[in-house]
Amino acid sequence: MDILTISYQEYKAFFLVLIRVSVILVMFPFFSARVIPNLIKAGLALVITIVLFPVIHNKMVEFPGTLLGIAQLVLSEIIIGMTLGLMVQIFFEGVRMMGQMVGFQTGFAITNVLDPQSGIQVSIFANTAYLVAIVLFLLLNGHHILINALRDSFDIINVGSLGLNIGMLKKMTKISGDMFLIAVKIGAPPIAALLFTNVAFGLITKLMPQMNIMIVAFPIQICIGLFFFGISLNVLLGFMERYLEGLGPLLIHTMNWFKV
Repeated sequence: MDILTISYQEYKAFFLVLIRVSVILVMFPFFSARVIPNLIKAGLALVITIVLFPVIHNKMVEFPGTLLGIAQLVLSEIIIGMTLGLMVQIFFEGVRMMGQMVGFQTGFAITNVLDPQSGIQVSIFANTAYLVAIVLFLLLNGHHILINALRDSFDIINVGSLGLNIGMLKKMTKISGDMFLIAVKIGAPPIAALLFTNVAFGLITKLMPQMNIMIVAFPIQICIGLFFFGISLNVLLGFMERYLEGLGPLLIHTMNWFKV
């Protein structure tokens, strides 16, 4: 593709494609990490746009001549990119929530660390679970699914076209609720074990009130929490494999909601 022969209209279309690619990359796990320099993110978005543009530039809607029309096109591309990114982030936030719940029950609620991915203070368990999920995601070639979904998004949703309806918003709300379901399913072993442990310590306190249960309970609770947290990470591997099997169809189904 000769850059000097590109028309002004094609430059504007290239800008729209770049917006969608950039937003999707910023929202996707791993690519959105703060430890990755912004210059590298911008360069990756530009390279992907250059590769995709010769294939998809004929699928554009007519570029408007008014400022309001241009703003609507830009907003539509941002909405599409954010939605696709959120569909993937829901799973990883569910994993992070699982770690937060287990850490709270284990007694590590006060012990927080700085998450290099998001730049915020999170529980040690939540940060560990999130990083393990990212590693498994990359090892199982989940990033290939994301890049393929990014390419397919231009075949399903033409650049500059966007269809919104109430039914789509209801489905998005329902899918967002799955984040809590994911957290409970993956964290079921340590959550159940720690619950029964607390019940057992409560019964011991009633039977032997002279015993200082706090001194005994805290180290035992930590050991049980760490042991069953390791089991939940093993559960995460199988859960991630099943999740990636359905991720591609899920993203395609989501993109069909925006099809005009």
